[in-house]
Amino acid sequence: MTFNFEIDTSWCLEQLQKDGRITEREKMLVQTTHRQRDQLKWHPLQWIANFNLADLSHPQSKLTLNRLCQWLSEKADLPFYIIDPLKADVQALTSVMSQEFAMRNKILAVELQNEYVLIATDQPYKSEWVGNLERTVLPRKIKRVLLSPDQLQRYLVEYYQVSRAVNSSQKSSSYERENKGVEALLQLGDSQNPDANDQHIVKLVDWVLQFAFEQGASDIHLEPRKDTGKVRFRIDGVLHTIYNMPANTLTAVISRIKILGRMNVAEKRKPQDGRLKTRTPKGQETELRLSTLPTAFGEKMVMRIFDPDVLVRSFQQLGFEGRLQESWNQLTSHSHGIILVTGPTGSGKTTTLYSSLKQLATEQVNVCTIEDPIEMLEPSFNQMQVNTGIDLGFADGVRALMRQDPDIIMVGEIRDQDTANMAIQAALTGHLVLSTLHTNDAPSSLTRLHDLGVQPFLTAATILGVLAQRLVRQLCPHCKAETFINDQEWKHLTFDYNVKTPEFVFKAVGCEACRHTGYKGRVGIYEFMPLSLEAKHLIGAHADLAQLRLQARKEGIEPLRIAGARKVVAGITTLEEVLRVVPLN
Repeated sequence: MTFNFEIDTSWCLEQLQKDGRITEREKMLVQTTHRQRDQLKWHPLQWIANFNLADLSHPQSKLTLNRLCQWLSEKADLPFYIIDPLKADVQALTSVMSQEFAMRNKILAVELQNEYVLIATDQPYKSEWVGNLERTVLPRKIKRVLLSPDQLQRYLVEYYQVSRAVNSSQKSSSYERENKGVEALLQLGDSQNPDANDQHIVKLVDWVLQFAFEQGASDIHLEPRKDTGKVRFRIDGVLHTIYNMPANTLTAVISRIKILGRMNVAEKRKPQDGRLKTRTPKGQETELRLSTLPTAFGEKMVMRIFDPDVLVRSFQQLGFEGRLQESWNQLTSHSHGIILVTGPTGSGKTTTLYSSLKQLATEQVNVCTIEDPIEMLEPSFNQMQVNTGIDLGFADGVRALMRQDPDIIMVGEIRDQDTANMAIQAALTGHLVLSTLHTNDAPSSLTRLHDLGVQPFLTAATILGVLAQRLVRQLCPHCKAETFINDQEWKHLTFDYNVKTPEFVFKAVGCEACRHTGYKGRVGIYEFMPLSLEAKHLIGAHADLAQLRLQARKEGIEPLRIAGARKVVAGITTLEEVLRVVPLN
């Protein structure tokens, strides 16, 4: 039986009362309340949700918009759909119908399947548009779904704006589509891509940045391909493709960002670096680090987002537990020596260093850093940037900082023998030096210094301790579920340590709050190795890596995999996640 009417507030209230979800009094309250001018355009469910009424069928819950949508979807027998903006193919969805038709009927295509196209509406009893649309989407059939009015209003505008910007930039582009193969790199850079300041491109750049902030992305990748380029976001350490854009539009977007980052727009054959300051939708100043790379199909750009909230955190947020935090504080309170933080790129080393320095940088001490590049401007440090163009490397930087009467020096990274020797000189002359190394675990960073050419007796004399770390994704608290442990994998992780096998662990499920990934946010796991006298004797006597690992084991220092196992037992992360990031040598 087909209905064809538009639901209004009175109908919704009557049905809600009939279904025992609200009282007569609440119904009257909603009906008699005067609406402000801007509220007249609201959908009936948005207006009812505004009152925050208790749900009589579940007295502990409120009738939120989400709950009301679920109620309506059951009533109208239409599946309730939630848009995941990371998975939407905007270009394909907007080509299903014109924006005028979508706006007039308040509908939106939300998913294309092999046989069906899913069309979302917030008016489940209106269906006169189905007949008109069926002819245009053949051979696919139409499946109607219910969408929250919030999402419908937002994406109805956003999807069409974005694809209009892309299409207009295609039309206005005086940029002929030459076949950009590898040979395109041999051409001299264009004087300037004419569409970089085009209004449509400006809109696209704004949309990409806003979207990245909203989704909590740490990096934005703009990757040109032969015909269509990709826009990808890294969220919690994993890349998601969010948009496929025509190649020349993507080129214009990259040119626009290069202009904003004061980079040389004409130079497309050489990698370049730049930075860009902007405000997030919450009004926070955020810095983006830009880097370009010439590839076979044009310039690829990666933007690294430095969220001030992320770079300086409390030790609890970093995942330092009681004992580790005490030992770390004890180590960083030394007046001289070297403390190393190690791990691969993107394992949170900078965040640990910044957070530790922020605690140490009191009015009584002078903290100087030399970085490449300065990742975040911090008023309590004196920061210096490495500049290879004028031969100012890490080693020269440390040499200069030593004459600045510092108490604490942070060296961005020890990459070569010169830097290592200067850091050791600084430590021997009574300064506390913090730095990073790229090694797999704590003991191997000591042998790495020897590989760089540092004398073992100097390492033994100056190193105070090493912290190795990794980042694991945290389970989403809303949807994690208990599961049985995989005995084989557990033994593989903890094979020679006595970590009691838990009765159950948690697994990732996926819900709205975590974008159906099962994970939300990341936390550190740490292997902390303060250098004892015995370890120093071993190092001085040219001990190899196996002996150092054995000594660490004797001293009760737990490797990263055991730190990970403890986080699994505590229900913070999953076994798969730890096995993904932790070295098992």
